[in-house]
Amino acid sequence: MNVSEIFENEPNQWGLRGDPWLWRELKSQFEVIPMPETPEKLRALIEKEYECSTRHPITHEKHFDIERFNHGGMSGGGISPEFWITKGIPLLISRHTKP
Repeated sequence: MNVSEIFENEPNQWGLRGDPWLWRELKSQFEVIPMPETPEKLRALIEKEYECSTRHPITHEKHFDIERFNHGGMSGGGISPEFWITKGIPLLISRHTKP
């Protein structure tokens, strides 16, 4: 199982309009990455890729914009760290299964 498989079913609600685009980018980046052995290792991997994709650590508290994720709307390109910390990453971790 590759990590990208846990991104298959997208959340029903997002934080800001850029979050679905970040979700899809992360899914693509994880297509050839095997599932780590533990949920803790998976969390670390996701947080590292989040930072690589956004140039912001997961601990960055305020929302920010990423131009490549701007597909229109008032919050177009907006990334909500709060969504990722409280909903997105916990959802992904809950889908962890050992390889």
